[in-house]
Order: sequence, then structure tokens, then C-alpha cells
Amino acid sequence: MLKFIQGILSVPSVLVGLIALLGLIAQKKPVEEIVKGTIKTVLGFIVLSGGAGIIVGSLSYFGNLFQHGFNVQGVVPNNEAVVSMALEDFGTYTALIMAFGMVANILIARFTPMKFIFLTGHHTLYMACLIAVTLQVGGMDGALLVALGSIILGFTMAFFPFIAQPIMREITGTDEVGFGHFGTIGYVFSGYIAKAVGKGSKSTEEITFPKRLSFLRDNSISISITMCILYLIVTLAAGQSYVERNLSGGQNFILFAILQSITFAAGVFVVLSGVRLILAEIVPAFKGFSEKIVPDAKPALDCPIVFPYAPNAVFIGFISSFMGGIAGMALCGVFNWILILPGVVPHFFCGASAGVFGNAMGGRRGAIIGAFSHGALITFLPILLLPVLGNLGFANTTFSDTDFCGVGIVLGNIVRLFQ
Repeated sequence: MLKFIQGILSVPSVLVGLIALLGLIAQKKPVEEIVKGTIKTVLGFIVLSGGAGIIVGSLSYFGNLFQHGFNVQGVVPNNEAVVSMALEDFGTYTALIMAFGMVANILIARFTPMKFIFLTGHHTLYMACLIAVTLQVGGMDGALLVALGSIILGFTMAFFPFIAQPIMREITGTDEVGFGHFGTIGYVFSGYIAKAVGKGSKSTEEITFPKRLSFLRDNSISISITMCILYLIVTLAAGQSYVERNLSGGQNFILFAILQSITFAAGVFVVLSGVRLILAEIVPAFKGFSEKIVPDAKPALDCPIVFPYAPNAVFIGFISSFMGGIAGMALCGVFNWILILPGVVPHFFCGASAGVFGNAMGGRRGAIIGAFSHGALITFLPILLLPVLGNLGFANTTFSDTDFCGVGIVLGNIVRLFQ
């Protein structure tokens, strides 16, 4: 039963589809509108997830090429990898904390000024897992662990969208949608760094091109060309024999690099299409849900929700965050710390979001410097998190996004004081 509940609540399309269904029923919409709104909401998330899968597949090749080509080994932060290992020992606690944490989120939104319902199911699962691991490593067990873990999870689900909302208002021009992704510390950090350095800088979306380069205004074309350059660099560094023997299935290594760069751009295009579908359906449907259960509540949605508002900042943020990760890795080597390799997937999704937040607060300069700072931050925070995770910290992966690291570091050290 726990696995069944966990399975439903960790699938974003099902979770948000249920919210849309309840909202439309609460508004007493006709049956045909209920069916249409629910299906289109689920469809939007499936399209978004499909695009994200295309991006992750392309970036996994890029990560392999980077590590082999430049001969670097170390810890690669990846939420999916570390959670899959942790669930073997902490699965029951994770499922219980996740279920009761979502109830706590609704209660906190109902009775506090933090009027956000966190709807990013997989991130809820990851945070529940982190809390379960941290509390049990700190010596806690049983009902107390579940109760305390659920309250902490519910609080994080309302608090992080709450602190992101002032910048979200700048990005979207509205208060109707919140930001539900556990990298918020990094995004807000990027935004305020951008505010400090970006005064007078024009928006990334106002970039002008010479007449003969006007085709670069098409986001898919500019992303394809830029990624092609990056792919060719790491592919040449890795070498023809490695690529054709291990990654491309015998396909010419240069052609493989070009196709992967265009595949990446295709994934971004699909993600943006999915976001537009979701926004068109979930916001009106959610009003019905919030009016009945949590007055004035806002849906807090996954990070790609901000991508359509500044597509140029998305790509600038990714590149700048990745460069910040490389700089951070170099510093780790200089000071003989644990080597944290730049995970390409978190640097894309989180770095892109940091770029959008940075652009909203400080234009182009803010997007570049803010996202670069974010990239350095998600390199150094995992070093402080590793000791908190007990035996799990000895694995060659860890949590990647800033909120997981921040909550784990603070919670782990508090628990140690009372151990």
C-alpha cells in the first residue's frame, strides 16, 4: 500500500492531474470541461517529462565525454542516483514522510502566510528521502522520526516557494503561480547577486543580432549551434575510438556530436511546449481547489515553468552555471577537498533557472554572474552535506540541488547536538 501511495504521489503528471480534477469539480464545471482540463494537464506534464528525458539522455553523453576526455574522477551529484540507493534502506520512512508531509503542506498553507501547495512530486519524494536519512543517521527512529520528518517536509514545501515569490513576480508579472523546485536557495542567491552586479544591464531577451545572423533569434537554432560547439570540444577530447566504441554504437563520432547537440535543442523545445500546456490548464483549475480548501493558495510548479519567460537566459544560465561548476571543481583540487564534478543535468535545469532569476533581477550581466555563482554554490554545498549522510555519504554520488544540501546540513547538525 505504501509503495502504491508513493508511486502515485511521486508522479508529477498524476498528482497535478488529480489537483486539476478536484479543482474543476469544486467549480462545478460541466463534465466535458472536467475531462478536457484534467487530460490536458496530465498531457502537459507528460510532454514536459518527455522533453526532460530527451535533455537528460543527451546530457548524460556529454557528461561521459567530459569525464573521459579531461580525465577527471570524483563525486557526481545526482538526485536520482542517490535516492535510488537510499530507498533500499529508508523506503518505508520516505513513503510515510512524503504522505504526511503533503498533508502538513496543506495545513501550513491554510493557516500561515505561506500560501503555496508544492506540486513537484518527484522533488517531494527526494526531500522526504533526504529527511528520513538525515534523521535516522542522527539517531532518531519510529513514530517520532515520521512525525518530525513530515512537519519539516511540509514546512519546506511552503517555505521555499514563499521566499522565491518576490522574484517569481518579476519573472512572470503575476502572483498566480509559485516556484516548486528544491533549488530555491541557489535561485534566490543568483537573483540577489544579479541585483548587486546587474544595474543598467539589458535583458537577455533584448539581445540584437546583425541582419545576416537574425536566424539566431530562433532559440532552437542558437541552442543547437552553441551545443554543437561544446559537443565537438568534448568529443574531440574523448577521442574517436572511445566515442564510437562506447557511446555512438559505431556511428561516426563527429556526426554523433552534431546529432546530440540538435537532440538537446529538441528536448528544450518539447519542454517549453509542455509548460505552455500546463499553464493554460492548471492555473484556472487550481483556483477551484484553493477556494474550497486553502483560500488564496498558489500552485508551486517545477522549474521549467519559468523557461518560456526568458528562453535566452535559460541557455546562458546553463553555460554560466556549468562554468561555475568547473571553477569550483578546480578550487576543490587546489585545496585538496573532495572533488565534486559538475553534473551536467543539475547544471542545466538548476543553472537555467538561476539564469532566469538572475536576468529578472540584473539583466544579461546578472544572468551570467548570478548563474556562475549558483554553479559554484552547488559544487561546494555537497562537500558539507556528505558527512551528514552517514554510510550513504561514501557513495560516489550525492544530492545536487541547494535546498537538499541546505536542509540536510542544517538538520543534520541540529540532530547531532541532541544525539
